[in-house]
Amino acid sequence: MPDHVTTASGQWEPKTAIDASQSGWLRWLENGVLCVALVALVVLPLLEIVLRATLQTGISGSNALVQHMTLVIGMLGGAVAAREKRLLALSTGAFLKGRVKLGAALFSGAVAATIGFFLGVASFQFVLTEKEDGSILAYSIPVWLLQSVMPLGFVLVAVRLLYHTGECWKFRALAAMLTGLLVLLALRPPMSPSEAVAPALIGLLAATALGSPVFATLGGAALILFWGADLPIASIPLDHYRLVINPSLPTIPLFTLAGYFLAEGGASQRLVRVFQALFGQFRGGPAIVTSLVCAFFTSFTGASGVTILALGGLLMPVLLTAGYPPKSALGLLTGAGSLGLLFPPCLPLILYAVVAKISIEEMFLGGVVPGILMVALTAWWGMTQGPKANITRASFCLSEAKTAIWNSKWELLLPAVAFAGLFGGIATPVEAAALTALYARLWRHSFIVT
Repeated sequence: MPDHVTTASGQWEPKTAIDASQSGWLRWLENGVLCVALVALVVLPLLEIVLRATLQTGISGSNALVQHMTLVIGMLGGAVAAREKRLLALSTGAFLKGRVKLGAALFSGAVAATIGFFLGVASFQFVLTEKEDGSILAYSIPVWLLQSVMPLGFVLVAVRLLYHTGECWKFRALAAMLTGLLVLLALRPPMSPSEAVAPALIGLLAATALGSPVFATLGGAALILFWGADLPIASIPLDHYRLVINPSLPTIPLFTLAGYFLAEGGASQRLVRVFQALFGQFRGGPAIVTSLVCAFFTSFTGASGVTILALGGLLMPVLLTAGYPPKSALGLLTGAGSLGLLFPPCLPLILYAVVAKISIEEMFLGGVVPGILMVALTAWWGMTQGPKANITRASFCLSEAKTAIWNSKWELLLPAVAFAGLFGGIATPVEAAALTALYARLWRHSFIVT
């Protein structure tokens, strides 16, 4: 068995190092902890619903545990995203070639790793302060124990950013040396920190344009401004911690989980079939179908990009076959991908409610009318872009509509489950999100079995 492999760039790489980066105990531990946290995030709110309805009681410390599970999922999720090279970043670096591309990867990776390192240091300082305070979360679990996932997550992200700067260890070593130089410059700047703020921000923007993750841009800007004002950087993870343990924030990973089950269960094909059977026979029917199915899908997935990826391959041929110009079809599909962002329980509404400190239920109700208006206007615009000549359209088929609705009954009932939990008075927003995630999981399992 050879002890090395050859990478895409022709470099020899120690096989053990590659195996360690792609599998092994750390990968197993991360995935396991994330699964446990997700299960706890779903189970604890559901138990609260059951116990409150049957015994008029609840679980001691349940809310605090759920909030800190969100912290664990967020930090380890970021580490896993770095492991899989899926951190959100600008794609401008993809247009570079040759040595210029390698240099851009080296610089942007080193800058991002430096920011991850300092965020880890700041988080470590914050955790030490909390440990001295001696606060208990629940069941004798110290708060600092779960808070320690913050420095751990940032350090893992920084290390993996360095690892992914290149395919050979020589290049990674060069990136590590550049990171060390940037750390040294930050600790012992050649000028006063206040004077170095502008050059540092310019360098950060350049790194962002060359491929540094978005988290590095936001975190790096905060670090630079705090550093320039001679303020303790431990304040950054403190604000981060306070925001993440917001009582309403667990609804985001829970509704995201429900959207994941919806996307992975083959719902896109069945939903397209339903709306096509109901509205495909009208003039501009493909535009109406595109608007409605995208709005429905995005309201649960929470991201227009996911909707476009899941539905683009299905809806684009429908629009082109109906005689829509390619540019109009692409524009309609791209624009319709964001229609569901105003419908409950979409994630931007929850985020706005958390940041603005207003009721999630009020945000959900407030988004319904503007969302319907946007869907109607998009469908109308799509109808105007359709072919002007008379095109033979399939007539309405009642049996096809019944069959399509029956095959999609579980997906079509998903909004009813979410609304019943949110506005039925039986659950808090977090509990309603957990109920929706459980329903989506059971629906997917039952569909696969049948």
